[in-house]
Amino acid sequence: MPVYHADHVLLPEGVRSNVRIDVEGGLFSATEDEAPPRTDDVRIKGLVLPGMANVHSHAFQRAMAGLAEWDAGGKDNFWSWREAMYRFAERLDPDSQLAVARFLFVEMAKAGYTSVGEFHYLHNRPGGAAYAPPAAMAEAIATAAHESGIALTMMPTLYITGGADGRALNERQKRFGKTVEALLGLRAAMRGKAGVTQVGLALHSLRAVPPPLMREAIAGVEASSPIHLHAAEQPGEVDEALAAFGKRPIDYLLSTFAVDQRWCFVHATHMDAGETRALAQSGAVAGLCPTTEGNLGDGIFPLPDYLAAGGQFAIGGDSHIAVDPAEELKMLEYSQRLLHRRRNVAASSAAPHTAARLWAEAARGGARALGLNAGEIAKGKRADMVAIDMEHVSLAGRDGAQALDSYVFVAGRDAVRDVMIGGRWVVQSRQHALEGRARQAYRDATVRILRG
Repeated sequence: MPVYHADHVLLPEGVRSNVRIDVEGGLFSATEDEAPPRTDDVRIKGLVLPGMANVHSHAFQRAMAGLAEWDAGGKDNFWSWREAMYRFAERLDPDSQLAVARFLFVEMAKAGYTSVGEFHYLHNRPGGAAYAPPAAMAEAIATAAHESGIALTMMPTLYITGGADGRALNERQKRFGKTVEALLGLRAAMRGKAGVTQVGLALHSLRAVPPPLMREAIAGVEASSPIHLHAAEQPGEVDEALAAFGKRPIDYLLSTFAVDQRWCFVHATHMDAGETRALAQSGAVAGLCPTTEGNLGDGIFPLPDYLAAGGQFAIGGDSHIAVDPAEELKMLEYSQRLLHRRRNVAASSAAPHTAARLWAEAARGGARALGLNAGEIAKGKRADMVAIDMEHVSLAGRDGAQALDSYVFVAGRDAVRDVMIGGRWVVQSRQHALEGRARQAYRDATVRILRG
């Protein structure tokens, strides 16, 4: 099996030089730093990083990115954006879902994402009638993952009510509706499908799933299944939870359910100090989506306090206003700098290089959130890695840790050269074998959607 030798590698203990990496059966079987290259080693020039997880994706929203950047009255906010998204979603069918997701997953791989959690709630036809087969939209996502090579954790999403007060779904939301029984049936149908690496459970939010039905759904899945939900993205959501349950949403969820490391709280933006400490201590992962949160005006996550309490986080592309893990990490750090008016907020004495800490923790937390044995270049972990081109002009003259900082904060996805997923090179020399066909199909589908 191949033995690779890299100039610089982000290992669990930090950036190291002259690292030998053994890959066998799709896993890392050994690593050794400060090791001179052997004649039969496969050389990787530049900087190698563990593959990054995109823990929160709504693939269909890639085709509407940039279409909500206008305001008709000075009152635009998340809720008005949501209505625009609902109108757009009405135009999607399984064919367009496949075309959009396939191109998005190719983009993700080229940018350094090696796995994705698809928070899938676009289940039905407009008006709520089921497709034939009922899993048609989910199967399109699985096909896109299979063809692109990305590792997919499918997160079929339970969506039952239109608000925390239990009101019925509105006409546009009926596309998203599933009973617990139907949702569990969809999970079963997706397990073992080509392209599906892992199957989890998504509970859309406290607004959309009454707690008794959350319990019923959780009881119907494996004890190891990842569990994801939107939580505290907007102040309005906090107000709804207070009115319906007498507690803030994250406080309510943590006190009501046995939250542990298989849970991922997506956004978790509007927490008080007690919720921040409690979420960090629960073992759950905070699924942060900085570019989407910035685009929607959601707010800023309390990162320093959360990290100080031992919290774990991951990143997600969410609405895919950006498809670049470096951009997500940069936005995460820059929002903290603006809020706290100081630099290198995420750095620490133990991890003084900001990008190294952000990448390592997001990759590790992301793999946990998706139920994958990945996220680190270490023995026994899935062989996912990203090679950064240190010949890129913005990385010139840097050592390994400096190159990682310059990649995240300056060059971004333009510096990603090669990407391995599960021991197989999916991107080489910035090329993905499917890219041309996927781009054209995406272009055609988007035109049909927007003109239809």
